[in-house]
Amino acid sequence: MTNLILPIFYLPPVQWFSQFLDENRIILLEEWENFPKQTYRNRTEIYGANGKLSLIIPIKHTGNRLYRDTQISYAERWQQLHWKSIKTAYQSSPYFEFYEEELKTIFEGQPQSLMQFNLRALHIILRILKIEQDFGFTSSYQDIPAGVDLRQAFSAKKTVEKLCQKYYQVFSDKLGYIPNLSILDLICNLGPESIVYLKKK
Repeated sequence: MTNLILPIFYLPPVQWFSQFLDENRIILLEEWENFPKQTYRNRTEIYGANGKLSLIIPIKHTGNRLYRDTQISYAERWQQLHWKSIKTAYQSSPYFEFYEEELKTIFEGQPQSLMQFNLRALHIILRILKIEQDFGFTSSYQDIPAGVDLRQAFSAKKTVEKLCQKYYQVFSDKLGYIPNLSILDLICNLGPESIVYLKKK
């Protein structure tokens, strides 16, 4: 099977998960890249009452650094702020109450590294979705790796070329449908049907 290389994101967007669940490829998560600014590696996007809302994890600025060595700053109470924003955005969604306690655990503790935090959050999301997906990690950084390279495919302005089927969103009647938000948006609105949506090609 062919490798598929993905970046490690903070509560990744829906299209990231659609690629992650590709059963016909070997999934590898990139940990040896330099940390790029203004990406989903330390931010996620949810649907708030006024539209798209970015939640950004503050990091310690130490010059050039590998993603795997990037440290989180806890000088601000960002965990509490992120959770409050998520709860405010989704407390009226169909499934938030069902998953609330488990989602809240994402913001407990203070992992030192961004990668550690993101991977822990990923495992919690996989548990909520009842997904058992094998994946590994890159052993070194390669500019042109073997396989499908999606490390630069996801951003607020650029997404994987795949038609996003619409699903119910809490504020869509007022503000319209917003595609490719954080996986949280899908989970809170579709619940157990999220996995069916993600596997549709």
